[in-house]
Amino acid sequence: MRKPGWAVSSGIESADVKELPHSDSGPAIQECADDVTVPVRWSRGVRALKAGLSTAVVLCVATTLVHVVLVFLHVAPANTVSKRYSPLINAWVYPLFEQNWRLFAPDPDSVNRQILVRTAHTESSGSVRVSAWFDLTAVDNSAVEHDPFPSHTAQNLLRRAWTSYVDSHGGDDKARTERALMMQRYLRNIAADRVAAHKGGTFEFIQLRVVTWPIAASGSPAGNRPTPTENRLLPWWKVTPHGK
Repeated sequence: MRKPGWAVSSGIESADVKELPHSDSGPAIQECADDVTVPVRWSRGVRALKAGLSTAVVLCVATTLVHVVLVFLHVAPANTVSKRYSPLINAWVYPLFEQNWRLFAPDPDSVNRQILVRTAHTESSGSVRVSAWFDLTAVDNSAVEHDPFPSHTAQNLLRRAWTSYVDSHGGDDKARTERALMMQRYLRNIAADRVAAHKGGTFEFIQLRVVTWPIAASGSPAGNRPTPTENRLLPWWKVTPHGK
């Protein structure tokens, strides 16, 4: 007769096999070593991608902070820090991030300016062909009018280039500093690219004319345009040949 609680192997009762414990709640659950969670090992490519993304985020944050600090020092009143690091600030701000206002004293434009350009091309016979005046300001105004989201290029690029040119040259159109030369090239290239994009043709020289109009008083008739306060004609500038 087989006794309960004893295991039998090959027909022989073995007293060396212990009885598994039982409880009223059911058999005890034993954990298996195979169920141990193994940590996932990322491949080398994934780790490199994560490291690259982290580095890019850090660089973007650092660049943003540097940009904010330098622009703040540019628009803030003159102080010891801005005077000491003036070359670094100017190198970063000009010409793309220049502001025409100060932190505590904004200085918006109080006049309207009309910037026109004409081109010149030397024929093979030696004669010079000069084009009619082309209104760059009108092109920008038409791009901004009725556009709920006008681009910064159409609104400010040409206008700010002219303001920076005047600030660096004065009234004689002579460049006496490196920044003045830079602003001259900047304005010249903008005008040449605009003419080439809208009019086409072949030219090697351009000339700008800037007409300054006072802002009409409130209540003035719509068709009554005020008299220009300045009609400035710039010298001819040689540019990279266009249209060839």
